[in-house]
Amino acid sequence: MLEFPDTFLRRHVGSASNDIEAMLRTVNAPSLDALIDQTVPKQIRVKKPLALPAPKGERELLEELKAIADKNQVFKSFLGLGYFDTTTPGVIFRNILLNPGWYTAYTPYQAEISQGRLEALLNFQTMVSDLTGLPVANASLLDESTAAAEAMHLCHAVSKDAGADTFFVSSRCLPQTIDVVQTRAKPLGWRVIVGDHASFDFAGQKCFGALVQYPAADGAVEDYRGFIEKAHQAGALVVMAADLLSLALLTPPGELGADVAVGSAQRFGVPMGFGGPHAGFLSTREAFARSMPGRIIGVSQDANGRKALRMALQTREQHIRREKATSNICTAQVLLAVMASMYAVYHGPRGLKDIASRVHLLARTFAAGVKRLGLSIAHEAFFDTVVVRFGDAKAADDVMLAATAARMNLRRVDPTRIAVAMDETVGAEHLQTLFAAFSGGKKVDFSPEGLAALAAAGSITPEPLRRTSAYLTHPVFNRYHTEHEMLRYIRSLEAKDLSMTHSMIPLGSCTMKLNATSEMEPITWPGFNALHPFAPASQWQGYAQLFRELESALCEITGFAACSLQPNAGSQGEYAGLLTIRAYHEARGEGHRNVCLIPASAHGTNPASAVMAGYEVVVVKTDDHGNIDVADLKAKAAAHAKDLAALMVTYPSTHGVFEEAITEICDVVHAAGGQVYMDGANMNAQVGLCRPGDFGADVCHLNLHKTFAIPHGGGGPGMGPICVATHLADFLPGHPLVKTGGAKASGAVSAAPFGSASVLLISWMYIRLLGAEGLTHSTKMAILNANYVAERLEASYPVLYRGAHGRVAHECIIDTRKVKAASGVEVEDMAKRLMDYGFHAPTVSFPVAGTMMIEPTESESKAELDRFCDALIAIRAEIAEIESGKLPKDNNPLKHAPHTAEVVTADEWTRPYSRQRAVYPLPWVKAHKFWPSVGRVNNVLGDRKLVCSCPPIEDYQ
Repeated sequence: MLEFPDTFLRRHVGSASNDIEAMLRTVNAPSLDALIDQTVPKQIRVKKPLALPAPKGERELLEELKAIADKNQVFKSFLGLGYFDTTTPGVIFRNILLNPGWYTAYTPYQAEISQGRLEALLNFQTMVSDLTGLPVANASLLDESTAAAEAMHLCHAVSKDAGADTFFVSSRCLPQTIDVVQTRAKPLGWRVIVGDHASFDFAGQKCFGALVQYPAADGAVEDYRGFIEKAHQAGALVVMAADLLSLALLTPPGELGADVAVGSAQRFGVPMGFGGPHAGFLSTREAFARSMPGRIIGVSQDANGRKALRMALQTREQHIRREKATSNICTAQVLLAVMASMYAVYHGPRGLKDIASRVHLLARTFAAGVKRLGLSIAHEAFFDTVVVRFGDAKAADDVMLAATAARMNLRRVDPTRIAVAMDETVGAEHLQTLFAAFSGGKKVDFSPEGLAALAAAGSITPEPLRRTSAYLTHPVFNRYHTEHEMLRYIRSLEAKDLSMTHSMIPLGSCTMKLNATSEMEPITWPGFNALHPFAPASQWQGYAQLFRELESALCEITGFAACSLQPNAGSQGEYAGLLTIRAYHEARGEGHRNVCLIPASAHGTNPASAVMAGYEVVVVKTDDHGNIDVADLKAKAAAHAKDLAALMVTYPSTHGVFEEAITEICDVVHAAGGQVYMDGANMNAQVGLCRPGDFGADVCHLNLHKTFAIPHGGGGPGMGPICVATHLADFLPGHPLVKTGGAKASGAVSAAPFGSASVLLISWMYIRLLGAEGLTHSTKMAILNANYVAERLEASYPVLYRGAHGRVAHECIIDTRKVKAASGVEVEDMAKRLMDYGFHAPTVSFPVAGTMMIEPTESESKAELDRFCDALIAIRAEIAEIESGKLPKDNNPLKHAPHTAEVVTADEWTRPYSRQRAVYPLPWVKAHKFWPSVGRVNNVLGDRKLVCSCPPIEDYQ
């Protein structure tokens, strides 16, 4: 009786009971449960509710989470190793990180309504290119370690020696990077040699590439020119993992001769977040641009001849290349790359140099102080990290204890050496405390300010490594240095992008649901976002509890025994799942199993992930109804019974249907000795209704940025944890610095032990706010909404695939191909015309060319679904006018879409339809008009002439 009457479920699900009844009448179902019975095969339905904690109200749950946050201890971090405390400018923190206009947008596939994010990402690429001294950069990668692994793949892909199979890694690289690179190389049969780069002999090693760290993990700054020359003479390319802030002072990798630079933009205003999310980066030479992993933003022009941005090289994207891919990455860390790029815009080249100089001065001041205390340092040339030597382990122990007592984390390099890494948040008071710890508690006879004054007189960076070249010279990095101007710039970009603040984003396979404010709030708390991922375990007991609870909930929801939270993207989850299967086969003496069966309808990341895991892809046919062809599956499973490793299957299918034969499909694979990997992209149709672990899957990855409410962030962050059956639990991913994974843990797949840990809070909140009943009702509503859309559109656009009882799952594919012959209208024309109605297009031409795949999710109301359906029906009426000859085939609202304000307000208008019809095609559009900032973008031009950094400002005038 004393429970709070307000529930989160009411706010999460878009439609009230009267709307639900109306939708059920439209789909001709007597009840919601009856609809579910007609949709989900009876044999796989769960027999009892999920065993999850009872739901709590938002206020109650936030109070509970604050108590968990209080169990974390935020010490001052001097650990380094690629993670640093940083100051996020308030104007960026509030207006980007906390702004749904930025975090609820989707990947910028529809360029005309994504120009704001595209400009911010172009700024990111320019920033990375300028600082690294290499001309081509991508729009971010997942983290520094996986970026290094991607660079290894790039080196192999462009190597002139087809037989080269060895990659050298300096032992002074970050330990997590060494581990991730080794993980990536092993299934491909590549040899990784970890050693001293100064003494390594390339002769006879058949190296295709080499990786060094700049500055090194121990802080040392050294000139790699000689090493790079040796590598090049041996035919190997050189990858340099670089600290982005240090490059404001140090000679950039490109000028030293490196072929690829990788790293993380975390210290550019992005909180540590116990490991993420952060934006990794990769830059390289122009000759390798077509082999780069990830996404590249390029400059093209629109139909009116105006400059316009787009994702370049789209036809080359790895998931389109499928089993020919050299990377399975299909997303980026857009939100974090935007933050990092805005940090550079706000501070500009002078501000960045001032920050870097101050960090370097802090390190020099600290080094001078410990020398005054009679201690020695390991390296005289450094940027931010100083390694202090002790005469014996006892002296080092005492310093570590004193630092811990002062709530400071230092890094123990070995028994007699301690590393101390500086960052922009360190002040004189921290240095004073450090000197007290290193002096054994004795009073020191010097002050940080006094030492700094002496240290500032000179530089200890070797002359050949002092940067002399300019960077961030473009006007965008030299204009917005007051908060007023910065705010206006951020808002001007936001206004160019359509996000979920404007309308539903009905993308099939992408599940764009509500990202509730209360779910987002905890990521701003220092108790979660200020922790270093390699802090001692005693300091993150709150996180440990949260991880246990989230893993338990995800295992209950999927029906599995164990979970790894490490994969920090869906693609990483796929890869980790396949590596777990591979390790299981090897442990049983069946490491020869190397065939992976993949349905023809699978998302392209599936075959790409399989190839990266060392598997040979064999494609299984799909039948006329969009289901897996069971007869073909049986034949291919039998043919490959001796070497079958796995089947990758998406459920419900990529065609939006619950396949009745899923249990039989799993049984066929198991009978042939294989394992079943289930792609969890469509888990939003399963939660509370059926569980992959119950109907035969062995491992399943989960897109937390889809089903479990982490926002897409304009194209990232994401999280892709995997859940596995009991027999696979021992082989979950491990980590070199933090205990994770099973008893026979495979290698790390991400830089941080728990991936992008801070955004896991969102999914924990989501599950706890809804509870078992709320999660199940949400799934039912997702299915109802999809069937409602299918029924409303059926008369205008036939639904391509339906299940055994005529129902679709949580998404539907509408067939738009038949209109092309009579009208000349392509599916792309329809996608662009939807922008005039204020909507983002559904998923276009996947998984069937010339179609649209629509997923409405449970969060959209009947009113919003009706607006969307009305728009598509109105577009079909416009197509009918073209078919009848009332509108010309080459001069109509669809061919000219989207219509910009500039076009419709021009003095001249010669088109055979009115301006009113162009931009206000239905009455309700006037009330909430979203104006695309550019006309249709010329993709061909952008691919033919790749420009992926900021062009001169004159080009915009």
